[in-house]
Amino acid sequence: MHGALVFSFPVAAVTLVLAGVLVALGALAGYRAWKSSRITPEERERLRRTALASRGKLGDASLVDVRGEMVVYSYAIRGVEYTASQDVSSIREYLPAEESLSGPVWVRYDPKNPANSIVLAESWTGLRSRSPGVPQRRR
Repeated sequence: MHGALVFSFPVAAVTLVLAGVLVALGALAGYRAWKSSRITPEERERLRRTALASRGKLGDASLVDVRGEMVVYSYAIRGVEYTASQDVSSIREYLPAEESLSGPVWVRYDPKNPANSIVLAESWTGLRSRSPGVPQRRR
């Protein structure tokens, strides 16, 4: 064949190139699937609050301070004193007016890990300025 270009590649080289491309595409697809299935930190915190609000043990606590979007409180479980803070920025609308936040509150904690605790969730409030139950949103 005069004037025509003929490429001749060994079959093994073509197979290796195709296998490499398939491995790269598979790795890319796997990474994208793993990345999209991960839970965001905000969702993980919401799930933690929901679990503690529904299954956490109830105890007494004292509100120490409210600084912007952080609520600081202390409580004692089996003779151990805990001081904790909760970021309420994502559930700020469930907080009453700041001037009414003081004194005793209820805390929900994990009996297996008492340091894991909350005083406010979407479905529960330990702030005694309101009755316990589902908090109403501020307007």
